[in-house]
Amino acid sequence: MIAAAAVLLGSAPQPAGAAESTALELARRGLAECEQGRRSTGRDERQAHFQIGQALGDRAVALDGQSAEAHFAVFCNMGELMRLDGETLSSVFQLRHLMAEIDRTLELNPDYTEAMAAKGILLIRLPRLLGGDAQRGETLLRRVLQKDPEAVESRLMLAKTCESRGDRDEALAFATRALQIAREQGRADKVAEAQATLAELHAER
Repeated sequence: MIAAAAVLLGSAPQPAGAAESTALELARRGLAECEQGRRSTGRDERQAHFQIGQALGDRAVALDGQSAEAHFAVFCNMGELMRLDGETLSSVFQLRHLMAEIDRTLELNPDYTEAMAAKGILLIRLPRLLGGDAQRGETLLRRVLQKDPEAVESRLMLAKTCESRGDRDEALAFATRALQIAREQGRADKVAEAQATLAELHAER
């Protein structure tokens, strides 16, 4: 499906001087596919969104390698495909590609909060042997909340990080606020995730 999408995306001629705007449009469509995939419930449907999204991101990067959004579209969809069947991230080659895309995104736009959050979460999830660094990841996520106090996913990961080192009160505060924000935003997927996190925290008391 990726190859087919790439062929379709590359089939139309591009007017001179339009590469940058076209790359941005493709990148945004790729990011929209990533978000749709995250909100979908069926595995095949999720996979289809992520495959199309990665093809869009790859095409955007080919058109404009200086677009932070293009590199982030590749990262978003590729990362979701890698963990489609659970938190495996077992391919070292794919993982290096994934890290290169998020690093390039932040190199091009250091204040890209979604990319900062994504890298912070990845650094916390990865074992140290594969490049993980929980302390750096937590620092990034706290910076994200300074810029975007309503970043639900960052709050949930911080809740789990605080809990892992015994800071139960701060973990509960992060998770409780994340649930409130998710409800305000009408994000059923994040509401469920926040409720599950809170249930785990209360169960471990």
